[in-house]
Amino acid sequence: MAFYRPDPAMEARLASVLDRLDAEGRPGLRNSLSVTWVRYEETAPQAGQGSGAAWNEQRVHYPASVVKLVYAVAVEQWLQKDLIPDSDELQRAMRDMIGDSSNDATGLIVDLLTGTTSGPELDALGWPSWQRQRRLVNDWLTTLGWPELDGSNCCQKTWSDGPYGRDKLFYGADNGNRNALSTAATARLLEAVMTGAVVSPPACRRLRDLLDRSLDPDQRKADPENQVDGFLGEGLPDGFRLWSKAGWMSQARHDAVWCQSQAPDSSPVLIVAFATGPDRAKDETLMPELARALTAITE
Repeated sequence: MAFYRPDPAMEARLASVLDRLDAEGRPGLRNSLSVTWVRYEETAPQAGQGSGAAWNEQRVHYPASVVKLVYAVAVEQWLQKDLIPDSDELQRAMRDMIGDSSNDATGLIVDLLTGTTSGPELDALGWPSWQRQRRLVNDWLTTLGWPELDGSNCCQKTWSDGPYGRDKLFYGADNGNRNALSTAATARLLEAVMTGAVVSPPACRRLRDLLDRSLDPDQRKADPENQVDGFLGEGLPDGFRLWSKAGWMSQARHDAVWCQSQAPDSSPVLIVAFATGPDRAKDETLMPELARALTAITE
């Protein structure tokens, strides 16, 4: 059962939008796209109060940098349980991991969360223990009991050039152990953060501050890697606020957004879209057009 109420009108609207986007020069779009779209009636909703529609939302994808949202929430969980010490360096890494999507910062955070480090291949004595430790984030996700998380895998660092040594071995010969998330899993986690429904309300407020993105054109121009242009945020109407985490690499263009008009009595919209394949990764207009279509009817 979905964490939102299925809405037939939204389902029809989403199907129409996908048909149009496919017809505009993206043949086979449905085979390479997953979407979870949720709308809320309350200005400050609680988790589970939305109505929505989806396409392929349980299909797991390589999430690219969207997995950093999971690691950020895990950090707050670990801090709450005194499993890791807080520090200025940890907070700097959190800001850089979410705000700038830094892979180096993510590497530090994965090391802290799991008590592991990268390096050469390990001997037969140390290797099983290292693998168990690297799966600690997955173990925590299991405790949440969310069916949307079935098939998720969040145990790998993110890379610029790729893994080496023990990290490469941990991926498996066919990369079968690489990170994996669905849009449903990502959407439920983002909703929990934005509604204060995971870890604690103060932790969620800190996470929301990290996810807050400027839609100001001058600020975006000054930061070419702003995670707005070429993604869902670019398609939002004027006067919206945006909280998001994007992911992009040669085979993927993903985004997870919570957005809300600043007009009085407005209610938020949640959209998570994962597009896979080289053509989708290069398509800088797909995500903005999808957001433009799915937010237009909420005004």
